[in-house]
Amino acid sequence: MKNILIINSGSSSLKFQLIQMPSEEVLASGMVERIGLEGSKLHYKTKNESISEELLAKDHAIALKAITDLLMDSEKGVIKNAEEIPAIGHRVVHGGDSFSKTIVIDEKVKTKIREYFSLAPLHNPPNLKGIEVAEKLFPNATQVAVFDTAFHRSIPKQASQYAIPTKLSEKHHIQLYGFHGTSHKYVTEKAIEYLQKENSKIISIHLGNGCSITAVQDGKSIDHSLGFGPVNGLIMGTRSGDIDQSVIFYLVEQLGYSAQEVSDILHNKSGMYGLTGYSDLRDIEEQAANGNKQCQLALDMNAYRIKKYIGAYTAAMNGVDALVFTAGIGENSDVIRKLVCADMEFFGIKLNEDKNKQRLKELRTINAEDSKVQVLVIPTNEELEIAQQTYNLGING
Repeated sequence: MKNILIINSGSSSLKFQLIQMPSEEVLASGMVERIGLEGSKLHYKTKNESISEELLAKDHAIALKAITDLLMDSEKGVIKNAEEIPAIGHRVVHGGDSFSKTIVIDEKVKTKIREYFSLAPLHNPPNLKGIEVAEKLFPNATQVAVFDTAFHRSIPKQASQYAIPTKLSEKHHIQLYGFHGTSHKYVTEKAIEYLQKENSKIISIHLGNGCSITAVQDGKSIDHSLGFGPVNGLIMGTRSGDIDQSVIFYLVEQLGYSAQEVSDILHNKSGMYGLTGYSDLRDIEEQAANGNKQCQLALDMNAYRIKKYIGAYTAAMNGVDALVFTAGIGENSDVIRKLVCADMEFFGIKLNEDKNKQRLKELRTINAEDSKVQVLVIPTNEELEIAQQTYNLGING
């Protein structure tokens, strides 16, 4: 048995699991949430301990140090020293066209991850920070990168190529890469297993601070809402999602913003935060329930955008067997799920409101009995998917 530490360093959270492989037993798990925001918290759980406490986590380095201190704590920890972890698996958002498979991290890999900062400015920097901190805390462990973009390499050219001059696309590798691939892969495999259908058409809806939606036919990604970078598609916590390119030209040419300032606006100051002043959906839902009209409008806009993609991907696959809601918002927000599934009878989508309000940490159906389309909530487990790939490469590879 080998202990694999999984680090999933997101834009505003850092999840971790210490998993014993190949038994897949979780020795410790938890997360630091709301990193860089007011009210950040540390959650840590083992068989004997369950801790939730406030943590002043200004950045991801502070968050990871707090986690590792607990893992090796003489009373609350599950390991004695760093040598008990031979391999660490890191989620890395953007691998460009350099990485299509899981890989052992060296200086060349880190340089490439850094080169893609501009394509994933909210993610690749904390991803790399997690790697660098882990290398210092666990100097003898094999560090492994699992890329979000890998699952989407199956998307056909008709969906992945942009209608810009072909020479420009080919020379500069401009295309749809896609993200959240580890999550979409994990939950759609679970959905296929549940549906027990040889041929399946699934729409996977990953809703967290970052959001994406994927058309998955027979287990393969065939289209996806994020693209060259992780800012288009659905409305996200601080990212705009789809926007008319003319708005960018107008901001630069008429209003005098620099390209970097526009990038900062679209990545860090837009989305639900730009609409409401809040980036955490729980705060927005609370405000909307108390009569805040702008927050309610933001929720309606969010759901409307998801509906449009469901319609598009149903057309692309010539049907749909199941919708899958996953990730922090997808798994926990009955408000968003209800808004998305409302008035979708034409597609055969009907929700059971009582089931939708249930909070369970397991795969569950929330559709009405007469719904032609299964509506599933499947907790994502990117950490287990990463652990399996890290174990196979870092230990057995």
